[in-house]
Amino acid sequence: MNAQDKAQSLSDLMETVPNITDHLFSNAPKAALTIYSQMMPGDGVRPEFTTWRDEQWAWRNTIAVHDQSYHMQSLHVRGKDALAFTQYLSVNSFKNFGIGAAKQLVCCSPEGYLIGDAILYRMDEDDYMVVGNPATTEWVEFNAQTLSYDVTTELDPMWTLNKAKKREFYRFQVEGPKAWELLEELNGGPLPEIKFFKSAEINMGPHKARGMRHSMGGMPGLEISGPWAEYKDVKRLLQKAGKKYGLRMVGSIAYFTTVIESGWWAVPVSGVYTGQGTKPYRDWCSAKNAAMRMSLGGSLYSENIEDYYVTPYDVNYGHIIKFDHDFIGREALEAMADKPHRRKVTLVWNADDVLSVMQAQFEGGEAKDKPLPITLPLAAIGRMHYDKVTDKDGNMIGLATYPGYTENERAMMSLASVDADFAEPGTEVVLYWGEDGGGSRSAGNIEPHKQVKIRATVAPSPISRAAQSYRSDIGIKRGSLQDV
Repeated sequence: MNAQDKAQSLSDLMETVPNITDHLFSNAPKAALTIYSQMMPGDGVRPEFTTWRDEQWAWRNTIAVHDQSYHMQSLHVRGKDALAFTQYLSVNSFKNFGIGAAKQLVCCSPEGYLIGDAILYRMDEDDYMVVGNPATTEWVEFNAQTLSYDVTTELDPMWTLNKAKKREFYRFQVEGPKAWELLEELNGGPLPEIKFFKSAEINMGPHKARGMRHSMGGMPGLEISGPWAEYKDVKRLLQKAGKKYGLRMVGSIAYFTTVIESGWWAVPVSGVYTGQGTKPYRDWCSAKNAAMRMSLGGSLYSENIEDYYVTPYDVNYGHIIKFDHDFIGREALEAMADKPHRRKVTLVWNADDVLSVMQAQFEGGEAKDKPLPITLPLAAIGRMHYDKVTDKDGNMIGLATYPGYTENERAMMSLASVDADFAEPGTEVVLYWGEDGGGSRSAGNIEPHKQVKIRATVAPSPISRAAQSYRSDIGIKRGSLQDV
């Protein structure tokens, strides 16, 4: 029986392990790429429908349909205090939040570290729904149980945790340059004007659905949602009508590369492992919660888990922080507002260095003397993958996540948060590839290897010109496409 099996809570676990960093490294999956495909199982989402390259190409050139029905948690927050409660959890303002609209829910620890973010939908007068990864929904559940707000929560778990194998809603993200033509055809006429993060009722053939203006890959489109009972019928309609437009269903492998192009820091190392402000949360967390189940990998290694934390400022959320309301972490964020912050960028890996790593796999010698293979399109070796980034002289300047390749950019890339002096496009930096320790930290689930340096060039985030153009059209100047 390991330490996690013995622990009753996250606090108990942290008393039994040398440090939480090593524990999260030892949680590394045996087949890293499958951590993504396993999050979206079921008859609806395969790892690939055509090929991951073809599916990536579709969201820039024809129509891509991302099936979001399986991998995200959905948590209703209901009650007369639902708005006040969710506003207290989020750094951004919920002014002008009407029924049918959505907001970004950006949650921080009392110390100002990012816990996670999600989309918050206003379903009805006193009914809000948080949709996102478990780290965020669990933080909301904990606070609903411990704070003195008149709210209740109801969880619709992601598919892998869903015993009923039935969701409340299906969700399809339909986007690409031809998406509007398809959606208007299925609607039976022009679509209503829908502003960003707003929604309206539309037709999906004979079915009524909710269309919300949103984007995964940075292209025009709508998130379509409706009752689970209509999931298969709506999916068939999309596929049949979309065939002449070149529609592609997007498999789970390509799906998780959208964050590289759109610039969304989707799964940070939550700032819950340290600090007195989150001690009650650690006492509340059990083995079923994400904070104990997550895995960590990459070249960045520190026994101090806080070296993996980011603040909202570090991922370009500074402009959405509004000190017009009280929220968890406000005092800490106010204190650091005028201090230097890292900036979120895209790192484009040097192609020759990438090819050199790949070439080594065709050469003789022992695995421990070779670099860790770069798996395309996703090279992450943990659910949370963090690589060390330095300047040319080896000085630490930041960290990088989501190492991956997209057909649209024809490049291996990472999202990164780097010191402001190194954030200008064109700046040359160094990314370290492969575990510090050559795989020894990952409980034998990563083959022995040597750590190598990859040259990289700073580019904007989001990197895609399509996403930047779309951002300009809807009036978002900085940050990610979810910044509302």
